[in-house]
Amino acid sequence: MKSHEVGYQIFGDDMQVVEIELDPGETVVAEAGVMNWMDDGISFETKLGDGSRPKAGFMDKLWSVAQRTISGESVFMTYFTNSGGGKKRVAFAAPYPGKIIPVDLAALGGELLCQKDAFLCAALGTGISIAFTKRFGAGLFGGEGFILQRLLGDGLAFVHAGGTVIEKELQGETIRVDTGCIVALSSSLDYDIEMAGNLKSMFFGGEGLFLATVKGIGKLYLQTLPFSRLADRIISASKIGSGRQQDEGSVLGPLGKLIGGR
Repeated sequence: MKSHEVGYQIFGDDMQVVEIELDPGETVVAEAGVMNWMDDGISFETKLGDGSRPKAGFMDKLWSVAQRTISGESVFMTYFTNSGGGKKRVAFAAPYPGKIIPVDLAALGGELLCQKDAFLCAALGTGISIAFTKRFGAGLFGGEGFILQRLLGDGLAFVHAGGTVIEKELQGETIRVDTGCIVALSSSLDYDIEMAGNLKSMFFGGEGLFLATVKGIGKLYLQTLPFSRLADRIISASKIGSGRQQDEGSVLGPLGKLIGGR
């Protein structure tokens, strides 16, 4: 199915939102719960699947639901359609601070692999499925697990990432990356993991036990702030804050924590 041709505009810097412009009859498909606003005349409906195969049978739809369940995503997607006259707009925002990346799938050979929670929205006709990492080690220690999202089609898709996004065009060279910093990559690139130096570097260097290696010819998108890293910092700060709050007004201070078994 040929994808609908939609226009777009991205607003913001660290908390971005993408506004999709739809001609009459055009549709954009989005993850559930990411819509921010829409013009009067935009109708929306929640459906199973991505709509890339409108004539798919029951078993195909069931397999699509199973894939999204395996990846941890909602089994439903929301279809936003311009049901009025003239151009209409609908906007979608990323769920955490970072950037929204517009991707022309036709320019990437019709396929893009991305981390499993990166997809935001896409023109109707874009296939959203899952892909498994090619190597056991890359899936086990690569930071994103065995399952990646696969975007297929010839239209525009939008993915989101944490922090700043760096776009690299590899021409056969190899790049070593923190395992959580890979957002998306061309299917032509080879993805694997390797040990992060010697034992001292692995345990005390702060970079984890493994690094990802990406090589080949294709496009690679990197993020500077993986959500897992952001979440770890928030949890750590909340524990420190909780400890300070409990100690406030206490004469014993740290000694009270020791007596209390904390």
